[in-house]
Amino acid sequence: MANPKAVVLLSGGLDSSTVLAIAKDQGFDCLTLSFDYGQKQRAELDASEKISKAFGAIGHHLLALDVTLFQHSALTDTSIDVPDFAENDQEEIPVTYVPARNTIFLSMALAMAESVGANDIFFGANIVDYSGYPDCRPEYIEAYEKMANLATKAAALGQKMHIHAPLVNLDKTAIIARGLALGVDYSQTVSCYRADDQGRACGYCDSCTFRKKGFADLGVQDPTRYQ
Repeated sequence: MANPKAVVLLSGGLDSSTVLAIAKDQGFDCLTLSFDYGQKQRAELDASEKISKAFGAIGHHLLALDVTLFQHSALTDTSIDVPDFAENDQEEIPVTYVPARNTIFLSMALAMAESVGANDIFFGANIVDYSGYPDCRPEYIEAYEKMANLATKAAALGQKMHIHAPLVNLDKTAIIARGLALGVDYSQTVSCYRADDQGRACGYCDSCTFRKKGFADLGVQDPTRYQ
């Protein structure tokens, strides 16, 4: 009997790579989906392809989107600098928020899933992000799954669509521990918001700060390549 298929949103970063490992471990044949949306950190696109191959995904798709959809974000707009981590900024929506990004990405994943006969979509929202990013909150994920089951032919025919965010209640330490147990090579991942063309991290942005703390708290060597 064939394994069920799943679509996994794969950015090439720590979280999404861990999610791919989890989906694979749960017995899914995974199709990975990455996006070129004009992000400054281009090295993550190469990382996503390598990680997809490393985990034996049955297909990897890189979809180029109109970059003008994603303006006024420090991740896409060259006129806005990515700031260093600041503890007192964590209750605000950060300048690295990308307008409606998860909603657009999940919609593409939903179309792909229905097209290939998959009822499961995985993505890497987690507790560290949803304090600042509204499209990483558990209630958002629940609402999106409800919408998916109102909007698709598959669901209308009784094939319920499932949106999985297995990291949503985990901090970076727990995520890294889970990934290492599943064989994730974090040296291949690119999480930095200011990564250079070789994928080397800055070490100072929000993403780098949380990532470094995760490895330190776990007591394992940080394999990240820094500038």
